[in-house]
Parts: sequence; C-alpha cells; structure tokens
Amino acid sequence: MAQGPLAGVKVLDLTWHLAGPFCSKLLADYGAEVIKVERPGTGDPARSLSPFLGDEPGLERSGLFFYLNTNKKSITLNLRSEFGRQTIRRLAQEADVLVESFSPGTLRRLGLGPRTLAKLNPALLITSISNFGQTGPYRDYQATDATLTAMGGLSYVTGDPQREPLRPGGSQANCHGGLNAFLATLAALYEKDVSGEGQRADISMMECIAGILEYTTSMYSFGGTVRKRWYSRHHMAYPHGDIMPCKDGYVAVPVSRDWQQLCAFLGHPELADERMTALTYRMEHWQEFEGIMAQMLGGKTKHEIFEIGQALHMSFTMVMDAEEIVNDPQNTDRGAFVTEKHPELGPVTYPGAPVRLPLTPWRTGRAPLLGEHNREVYCDRLGYKAADLVRLRQQGAI
Repeated sequence: MAQGPLAGVKVLDLTWHLAGPFCSKLLADYGAEVIKVERPGTGDPARSLSPFLGDEPGLERSGLFFYLNTNKKSITLNLRSEFGRQTIRRLAQEADVLVESFSPGTLRRLGLGPRTLAKLNPALLITSISNFGQTGPYRDYQATDATLTAMGGLSYVTGDPQREPLRPGGSQANCHGGLNAFLATLAALYEKDVSGEGQRADISMMECIAGILEYTTSMYSFGGTVRKRWYSRHHMAYPHGDIMPCKDGYVAVPVSRDWQQLCAFLGHPELADERMTALTYRMEHWQEFEGIMAQMLGGKTKHEIFEIGQALHMSFTMVMDAEEIVNDPQNTDRGAFVTEKHPELGPVTYPGAPVRLPLTPWRTGRAPLLGEHNREVYCDRLGYKAADLVRLRQQGAI
C-alpha cells in the first residue's frame, strides 16, 4: 500500500478530547507522522470517556479514544515542567505542523506562543482550535458542544416549532471544528509548498456551526427573514424529508417532485387533485396528508418501503441505527467500516476512509497505548538514555 498523500509530514499534536484529535487523526490516517503529547499518568481525557469495552473503564479501553487517535504515536510529557517546554521546542523545530486546542493564550503563557515557535521554525504551521477563536470579546469564554451549536444557530432551527429548540445529535461543533481544522491544515501545507512560509490557522467551532446552515443566513441578509423551526418540513415544499414511523422503525419521506406518483404509491390517487397538487394547499393541510401517509407506512417495514420507493425512482430512505449501518450491504461492499486489532481492546470496528484516493490511499491503524512511543521519541530521536526516562518518570516530567 502507498504511504498516503501526507507521507513525510511531521505533526506535533497538543490536542485533547474531540475536535483537535479528530483533525490530527485525519492527518495521521492519510500518512502524516503524528506525535500525540499526553499528560503523564492520565493521558488524554478522552481515555476516560465511554464507550468502554465490557462497560469496564480503563485508560486503554475507550472506544472514543481509539477512534480519534488511530495511527498516532503517544508520548507522555508534563508541559508545565521546564523539561516539557524544552521538549516541545525541540520537537517543534523539526515539525511541519503543530495542532493545539488549548484555551487561547495558554501556549503563550507556557512560553510556547506562535512568535516563539516561529523564531525556532519559521516554516511551522500552527492550527489552533478553540470555542470562539483567538480574537473577539468571547475569546476566553467557556463553552460546551451544546453551547456552540446553540450560539452557532443550529439548535434554533432544530425541533418542533411549538416547543423549545433542540440540541442536534452527536458533537456537531467538535466534529465540524476538527474537520475544518484538517482542511485548513491541508490548505496551509499547500501554501507552504508554494511560499515556504508558515502561518497560523484560527478555527472557531462556533463559526464552523454557523457556516453549515446553508441558506439560513442568506434568508436574513437578503430579506430580513429569520428562519424558523418547522418540524422536519421544508419551507418551500411538502413533503420534504419528513421522518415518519413505519412497522419496524422510521423512514424519511422524499421530496414530492412527482405528486401524482407519490399519491399512487400511498394508495390514494384521489389526493392528486388540483387542490393537493398546489404546494400552498399541501403546506396548509399537511396534517390531512400526513395522517394518510402514516396509515400506509405503518403496515410496511422500512426495508420494504425503501425497496418499493426505489423501484418507483422515489427516494424513501430507511432511518438506520448503528447495527444496521455497520451491516448494511452498501457499506459492506464499499468497505465503509474497517476492523483493527488493539492489544487491550481486541478487534475494533470503526469508520473507514472519509475520502477515496486510489493513488494515495487512506490507511487503517490502531490508537496508541499511553506513552507507548516514549522510548522511540525520547531515546531514538532526541538522544536520551533509558536511565534518563526512569529519572524523568520519577520527576513527573513524562
């Protein structure tokens, strides 16, 4: 297998939890050498987050940590010690990229600010991921993923219009922040190839959420209209991706481009009259149509509805849970999920390549054990002796 499009790129990973590790994971999976710096004794806090194998917590048993840290090398290092700061400076001198997710200003307070590192390595790229960015009045404010999806506007347009806004599923701000940080790092690497200069990428997770709301912002900027919650119904069509119950779960109802065909599929061709054909009438009388649709869908499984709809060129879609996704024949055929062995967890199945590059493919791999690569980095690369590692461990430096 080819080494990957980022082979030869050296990354110093000073991130933890989710957003930063997701960025550096993608860099590692596409071939970069990523040295992950972890706190001595406890490591990345994600090591203490579920799911755990057999529901038994342990630093090497977290499925979340495994997924976010594949193909990385782990060293332990106390950044508050003088040895820790000196080590980061040495590693930064030979790195191409430094990814960090500390609160703004933390690196500078540690004596590792961008200007200091730039003097050591002018070509170093620094990717900084934070809640609100490195500037602005909210720079130092605390936040959670729920905070960021709320302030970014995603929660406002999610949920029942008669009730409070909802937090979307998953950690959307962290995941989009990590993905955008990965893209920013690739762009900076390209610029470095052209100009030879390093720069700092400033990623605000709140802005990442605000940037994925399609036409929500343009609706306001063009006409002063604030987009409201409207169940799962699109403001310009009905039905439009509504989630409806069926015999064994839920299906998503497609956009009604061919109203007569949809009515025939539902077994109610009489609804394809002039009134229901008019979009405005359907929007006003959606409860009438939805009742009929629910009655029809309730007698069929989601797979039956999916297959019947596809045969009619209608994109009825199954709402699938994790077990169904992993075992779905489409995902199986494309190798969307891969399995890798881990010395503590055994075989672990996780999402595969997000992008297919036949000439420079993505690589599978496992997450490192805490401090697994201490000897390789400290002894083989930085020239310390095995006895030095014992002493540094006793001092709490590594």
